[in-house]
Amino acid sequence: MAFIESAEIEQLKTKFTEDPSTLGKLYKSKKSDYYIRNVDHNLADAMIKDGWEEIGQLKTKTKLRIRKSHSTKFEDDIWCQLYDLGYRCLNTGNDFRLNFGKDVLEKKQIDVFAVNDDSILLIECKSSQTLSKASSFKTEFESLEVKLQGFSKTLEQLFGRSRKVKYIFATRNLRIEEDGVDIQRLKSTGSFFYNDNTFEYVNSLIKAYKKAAHYQFMSLLFKGKSINKDRIEVPAIEGFMGNKKYYMFSIEPHLLLKIGFILHRTRANQAEMPTYQRLLVPQRLQGISKFIDDGGYFPNSIILNFSNNEQLQFEASQRGEDSRSRLGILKIPNAYAIAYIIDGQHRVYGYAQSDFKESNTIPVVAFYGLESNEQLKIFMDINENQKAVSPTLRITLEKDLYWNSDRADSRIKALRSSIIDELSTSMSGPLYNKISLGEDKAKLSASPFGDALMGSGLLPKAKGNNYEINGSEASLYNINNHDNNSAMQHAQDSIVKFLSKCYEFVEEKYPDIFTRDRYFIMSNRGTFAFIRLIGSLNVFESNNKSVNVLTKPEERFRCISKYVEALLSQIQNLPKEEEERLLGKLGAGADTYWFRYFQSLVHQKYPHFLPDGLADWIERQDMALLEDGRRYGTEVEKYIKKNVIHNLKILFKDDWDLEIGSIKNECVNRANADIEKRYKEGFGRRDIPWTDMFHILDYKTIIEKFWTKLPEESSDSFRNFEDIFSIDVGHGFNSKSDKTKWLSLLNTYRNSYAHDGSKEKGLTKEEVKTLEKIHEQLLGNKIM
Repeated sequence: MAFIESAEIEQLKTKFTEDPSTLGKLYKSKKSDYYIRNVDHNLADAMIKDGWEEIGQLKTKTKLRIRKSHSTKFEDDIWCQLYDLGYRCLNTGNDFRLNFGKDVLEKKQIDVFAVNDDSILLIECKSSQTLSKASSFKTEFESLEVKLQGFSKTLEQLFGRSRKVKYIFATRNLRIEEDGVDIQRLKSTGSFFYNDNTFEYVNSLIKAYKKAAHYQFMSLLFKGKSINKDRIEVPAIEGFMGNKKYYMFSIEPHLLLKIGFILHRTRANQAEMPTYQRLLVPQRLQGISKFIDDGGYFPNSIILNFSNNEQLQFEASQRGEDSRSRLGILKIPNAYAIAYIIDGQHRVYGYAQSDFKESNTIPVVAFYGLESNEQLKIFMDINENQKAVSPTLRITLEKDLYWNSDRADSRIKALRSSIIDELSTSMSGPLYNKISLGEDKAKLSASPFGDALMGSGLLPKAKGNNYEINGSEASLYNINNHDNNSAMQHAQDSIVKFLSKCYEFVEEKYPDIFTRDRYFIMSNRGTFAFIRLIGSLNVFESNNKSVNVLTKPEERFRCISKYVEALLSQIQNLPKEEEERLLGKLGAGADTYWFRYFQSLVHQKYPHFLPDGLADWIERQDMALLEDGRRYGTEVEKYIKKNVIHNLKILFKDDWDLEIGSIKNECVNRANADIEKRYKEGFGRRDIPWTDMFHILDYKTIIEKFWTKLPEESSDSFRNFEDIFSIDVGHGFNSKSDKTKWLSLLNTYRNSYAHDGSKEKGLTKEEVKTLEKIHEQLLGNKIM
């Protein structure tokens, strides 16, 4: 007996379509952020008053548009995403109401309805204009199980029993804890929670995998669910490696695409932690597909792992007398996502669009029952010798690699990783979804967080299995707690809450600074500088005995809040020219410069805040001091060049350049490179004498080599290099090395004064005094 009347079924059929032309037009319309209409000219003014805007004039029509509401746009985005995943039976409007009971009133609005050969998806969409906490869905989810039973009966009448049905609760900009009561109630019905992370992950799958994305998508929705009752049977060899059971066999790619699952390191897969895989490279995937279709093949094996939960059956036929290996038939459950692909995802997915996915077989080594960290170790071992793991992925993997390590320095790396992960994934925190983790892209990179945390003093310094007492006094990690897991968890919680308080302060008190991308806080340079500043403020208060390892995050922030306020108020009032100068600092050293600049802003308001290195840095920003040092240094260099070449010509006459042949060759190469560079930059050809390309250390080598050498023909006026270049700069004055030490100092100082932009390094008063002393001993007080 039919569950609902045939008239109801026919009515439902009018609410969805499989027509390619209609679907294509709907897709184009739904992709847009706007509703677009062409109306008679005489109707345009009234519609413009209602919020429409004119975007063009046609002969008899006016083209208007109005932005879709956030809720409509979200529904359209989900619809388009499913179309991109290959679904070609979808709802046509926003009035699709599905029967869950026999009564005509027992219907529920379904925002997106999608059907393919394997599945039927019922999607309810909830969204907010801005990120906000969701209200309770208790009533809705409590009645869901009964409704799902009714939906299944209606859908069976429409499509038969061959497809799996999945109810999806999709949200955008709603903060809902995944381990909260509402979502647990939803999942208890077998339904799927599809939040912002999932949406972005599926979008990245579509971008990377193209039409092959639906395999991973189906595995995401139906993980562990049976495809059919017939097991996959393959001839296999059972063996043991490191006391781990494994099977070697060959299998058709189309089967592996369905039973395999890739543990991409994304927020959408947090429940599967530890995850470790990178997303595919689309160009590489296309190349592999073409390679296969052109007759190519891969002799190396795909590496898989079946968990202990999977009921593999191995029917052995024989075993060699001298081997533990057995030959037999392996029976694998035909279910979605039961085999994790550790290595070989490009090869597997290269077959997704190949004509040979059902006729070829590919070799597999399948482990059974590997722990997650063992899978991760295999992945890292393989990839150490192949394509380098990105710094962001490496940082985010450290938590799973090293949390239980025997080495203290490795555990601190794991702690750093867990802090970054928690900052980005905590829905209640100000940095939620703002840090790139694994394959998830966001406005901030994980690397500056990692670098800043390691140098902030918030984490202890460690080497091998020992903590360094000096430099760890202010850390929030209790190095005296020998329960490593407890100490790490406490430190993670404390540091995350402390940093979150700091960022929340910016968000609430200085929203213009917080919301401005690539500015002084929400940028990679700003991340490094801000966290390092927070760390130095914590060290300052720790040295003042205001805080210790047991201080609560709220109290710790209270102690430094006035300094953070000083920073932000001065950033807010920076002169435009100064702001542009700072934002224009790029490349290596820019983040450290910002950090010191942040400290200097706090120091201006609170002079007693003078952490190690800041006084030196401030002194080095004195341009007058830098110019004095540059003048002394430049004249000293000219004097050295003149006297070195003069003496060499007296000592060796016309052969003087041959006596320094290797140095000359390097100078010639430098000159030629500079000539070529200038030409390519559009300055034309200009010859450069090789004698203009000496480095200070070249002079030092020449001077020391011919230190006491005299000309063959004696001359009372000749002064050897020892007589000319022996200078006491306070480092002893006994050996040749002591007497030429000043040349090494000059070389170091030159890096600070000789180049544009050298203010980043600058010179101190003491260094300028040393240059002045060298200048005086060589040239007297004469300024050339």
